[in-house]
Amino acid sequence: MQLTFNQKTALVTGADRNTGAVIARTLSTNGVTVIVHSNHCDGSAAKAAKTLENSFWVEGDIATEAGCQAVLEQLQSQALSVDILVNNYGTATFAKWDSASTDDWLDMYQKNVLSVARLVQGIVPKMKQRAWGRIVNLGTIGSHRPRKIMPHYYASKGALANLGVSLTQELAGTGITVNTVSPGLIHTPELEAGYRVRASKKGWGDDWENILAHIVEEEFPNPCGRLASREEVADLVAFLCSDNAGFINGQNIRIDGGAVSYV
Repeated sequence: MQLTFNQKTALVTGADRNTGAVIARTLSTNGVTVIVHSNHCDGSAAKAAKTLENSFWVEGDIATEAGCQAVLEQLQSQALSVDILVNNYGTATFAKWDSASTDDWLDMYQKNVLSVARLVQGIVPKMKQRAWGRIVNLGTIGSHRPRKIMPHYYASKGALANLGVSLTQELAGTGITVNTVSPGLIHTPELEAGYRVRASKKGWGDDWENILAHIVEEEFPNPCGRLASREEVADLVAFLCSDNAGFINGQNIRIDGGAVSYV
């Protein structure tokens, strides 16, 4: 399938690294002008943007109101109009029910929910003027199946999925679609490094295929028997951002190898 975008510009948050960088590259490869965002004002956004054709960059901590406003001002100063908003930025911290503090809960809400809400409020008005737009939020299958650990993280991602449905209704008839992409475990360098440390403690050995077998058996069972690649997630996001997906709206789409099984 040939994806069509018709000279669109996309802002991808957290695109200076990891899955966000792959999403940015995939969109760029399909002819989209990409604005690379980094939450850190350290030059990483500019460095990542240099690897893409016809790209721009912005930086600022969108988990704060000031940082988000700075990003919006940078877009304005560069005369950049955003047709596609990919809210990839988000994070998790470890805590349990008996250790998660009020600050921990608020921190997750700022990073995983309000970072999105602020950008939507700043960017959507111009999308409405053009009568076309795509908003894709990166969630997690934990919004379908939360675990007992990290309750503050799963609650925030559940709120993000809820936000997407509400926003879809708000934007009815505007030509703007809103969807959530909810991956299971994604094979990233950071995830592999973390599991290698864990494997050493559990006696799983140091062969990655053997470690992966333990992960799938004990922690992420799924019919596909593996983890998602960043490219697979990026391909789904790119499709939802394209003209081809104009009738897919208000959905929370799992990309989890069948790990969550319900009709």
